[in-house]
Amino acid sequence: MFRIAAIAIAVAALVVWLSTFTVDERERVIVFSLGEIKRTDLDPGLHFKFPIVNNVRKFDARIMTLDIPPDRFLTSEAKNVIVDFYAKWRIDDVGQFFRATRGDERNAQDRMAQILRDGMRNEFAKYTLDQVVSGDRITIMGAVRQQALDTAGELGVTLVDVRIRRMDLPDEVSESVFSRMRAERERIAQDFRARGQEQSERIRADADRQRTVIIANAYRDAEQIRGEGDATSAAVYAQAYEQDTEFFTFYRSLLAYRNTMVGKDNFYVLEPDSQFFRYFQDPMGMRGTREN
Repeated sequence: MFRIAAIAIAVAALVVWLSTFTVDERERVIVFSLGEIKRTDLDPGLHFKFPIVNNVRKFDARIMTLDIPPDRFLTSEAKNVIVDFYAKWRIDDVGQFFRATRGDERNAQDRMAQILRDGMRNEFAKYTLDQVVSGDRITIMGAVRQQALDTAGELGVTLVDVRIRRMDLPDEVSESVFSRMRAERERIAQDFRARGQEQSERIRADADRQRTVIIANAYRDAEQIRGEGDATSAAVYAQAYEQDTEFFTFYRSLLAYRNTMVGKDNFYVLEPDSQFFRYFQDPMGMRGTREN
């Protein structure tokens, strides 16, 4: 009786094991009935099936990465660009996925890779090399994804995103691009230099103008002050002259002697009775004049 009970329990456990299966929230499941798809909309949890009649196949429902080998694409200028890109995808309709690919993920990835390459080829042909390099790649990727959505839907998958990992130029193209970029940078630098030179000349001209105005105003003020000083000096001299005319004349003569007789080799041709030597002829003349 113990053996029979043990056998019965083992058979029951085997039947339960063959009749039940679990569905994880990270999985998509197809239940087949004699080779035909019976159910695809199973929720996560414990489910039952008929042994032998039904069989279950599970697929990963998480977002997967499709790595595509780098390939060359032509721009609108017929220049090659080497693009390394990838796509994020997941199974959306597991039944359609199985019918389109027989459940082979590798087959699905190959077909999606070809779809994406065709989309990339079509989009790159619309843009120049400068546009591709300067930042239109996001627009290109969006357009490629949009074009591939319908075709990917026929495979039962959804393209979540398409991204460029790296973009390189062939050696022959890189040199021409770098030369053009170098020429463009030199042109911009020359433009900045010309603007700086123009501004420098403008500032220098304004500084020269201000300098001229300042010097002219200073000269005008100096001449005005000098004129006022000369007028004051003349008034003082006139006042002093009025007080002692002979002494003032004698003083002016001494100044004239000092200013003219400054060298050893100076010669003067003058008459002896010239007024210039008046005080040499009569050194007491001033005293007598003052006494008188």
